[in-house]
Amino acid sequence: MKPSIPKGTRDFSPQEMVKRNYIFDTIRGVFRNYGYLPIETPSMENLDTLMGKYGEEGDKLIFKILNSGDFLDGLKDKDTSAMSAKEMTKFISEKALRYDLTVPFARYVVQHQNDITFPFKRYQIQPVWRADRPQKGRYREFYQCDADVIGSPSLLNEVELIQMIDDVFAKLGVPVIIKLNNRKILQGFAEAIEAPDKMLDIAIAIDKLDKIGEEGVKKELVEKGFSGNQVTKLFEYLILKGDVIRGAENIHYEENVNKDPLYLSGMLSTKYNSNKNFVINETLSSGYFELQKVVGVLKNYTELKASVVPDFSLARGLNYYTGTIIEVQIDRDKCKSEFTSSICGGGRYDDLTGIFGLPNVSGVGISFGADRIYDVIEELGRFPKDVGGTTKVMFVNFGESETLYCLPLVIELRENDISAEMYPDIAKFKKQMSYADNKKIPYVVFVGADEIRKGVVKLKNMTSGEEKEIKSDELIKHIV
Repeated sequence: MKPSIPKGTRDFSPQEMVKRNYIFDTIRGVFRNYGYLPIETPSMENLDTLMGKYGEEGDKLIFKILNSGDFLDGLKDKDTSAMSAKEMTKFISEKALRYDLTVPFARYVVQHQNDITFPFKRYQIQPVWRADRPQKGRYREFYQCDADVIGSPSLLNEVELIQMIDDVFAKLGVPVIIKLNNRKILQGFAEAIEAPDKMLDIAIAIDKLDKIGEEGVKKELVEKGFSGNQVTKLFEYLILKGDVIRGAENIHYEENVNKDPLYLSGMLSTKYNSNKNFVINETLSSGYFELQKVVGVLKNYTELKASVVPDFSLARGLNYYTGTIIEVQIDRDKCKSEFTSSICGGGRYDDLTGIFGLPNVSGVGISFGADRIYDVIEELGRFPKDVGGTTKVMFVNFGESETLYCLPLVIELRENDISAEMYPDIAKFKKQMSYADNKKIPYVVFVGADEIRKGVVKLKNMTSGEEKEIKSDELIKHIV
């Protein structure tokens, strides 16, 4: 029987791994440049650490791990006939594979709070697992590259994270649109349609706009108990754009207040409101001002290469977001891409650590989807040409004496950070050249008896086909 791997997982060839490491190294370099420090957490967490943090739909996608040994032992002496699968799980599974890196990070902060200097800026690059339906751009095992700062409520953190997003995609050569919203705006919408306790239902539904369309979202909301009038009013809010919301004209910077560029005053007003059903409440106003602060600083005090677009329909379906939410998509007007899924996202969570016993610690973070980014760069053909291989110079093996002559040269190249290898076997010349060609090695060195006698080597440029004889001690000078 031919071996296989689970659906939604993949093997990676050496060529693919070199490209993936290029992405990881680029992201890691930006994280470090902004003062973030690395941590790692276990692949598995206690199940109760993860459950209830991602919403009902997210909980369904958590990979549970059966207890060791006879996992059915926990069900002995229990009537399972009336048990649901969810009820049964707690008796047969105590652990699960992590669903994301944010909840384990919150657990880490609480567990190690006495060893952490706040605000704590960490980055983490590790795989996560979700029991999702595999499709293009969506896998069951995939890597996330997260950066979070916790212990500070300042909106300057949001500004910095958006700058990091911009830096990463600029370095990767991928044009993107950074969409912004605020969960308080969505809560304000829920209050305005008289459904204040149903904000999460709204967020989860409208998070699917790109997947099931407006009619699909409206149908789901009705199925969750919203009236037709409530759904209609909600969509009147969702189609508003951040630059035309009523009252935006009244917002202004108070330059002299503590000389703080983040200080923004003003008030939303119904003065410009032509729709009498449009209600502006305190929650909506608060979220809108936070959004305007972030956008204002980005616009007036930074130089971003990406487009930043306020979007009131942006929801992000996770339960724990409370403030700013961020989502990054390919700018399809600037490149020919069929990719529509988000490739980075994040947001502010004001009390995620509270569920683990450390209340009132605000944090905000972002997460890059490395696998989706890989697919996009591959589709656009924007991996650097020299990123596909590791060996730059290969020495052909003509025999024992020739090999011993070449070994010091191989060592010298490596000591000068030029990747080099000696073909290990005395094989046919054609076979050795095919090896170099298949690995896309740009330079091949030939050394025979005549070259040893003269103290030279022959260097072939595999791209141009040019061959030249050079002194052995000058080899490094000729490797571009």
